[in-house]
Amino acid sequence: MAREAVASERDAAIQQLRDVGLRVTSPRLEVLQVLAAGGHLDVEGLTAAARERLGTLTSQAVYEMLRHFLETGLVTKFDRPGWPAVFEISGEPHQHAMCTNCGQVENTVHEAPRPPEQGLTGWQVDGADIIFRGLCPDCRAS
Repeated sequence: MAREAVASERDAAIQQLRDVGLRVTSPRLEVLQVLAAGGHLDVEGLTAAARERLGTLTSQAVYEMLRHFLETGLVTKFDRPGWPAVFEISGEPHQHAMCTNCGQVENTVHEAPRPPEQGLTGWQVDGADIIFRGLCPDCRAS
């Protein structure tokens, strides 16, 4: 990756932290940059990826960072039934596809269903999630 692109990504991560009122630290920057690189990572995956660049980082520190990132809206959490939750940078609303064999998660865009007209009397529905479950291409191939 070009040096300018790395500097630009770092500057963007610094600005994101400042915009939500979080102190800029090297561990926070690394975790945010790992998430910004894409994909859905669990705490252990995030810790390992950030540790490669920082040298030392505990899972507990990553949990604490993620708590702050979630509270400020920087990241979102996707709970995978039977698997550890994964995290991603907040962005446009989307749904997820999850492999029931390996737990891989991918984003997909699909219009969320409208709330039913009957059966939720008195409810204020704020949204709906769709999760597509099945086998990812890698698991299908094996």
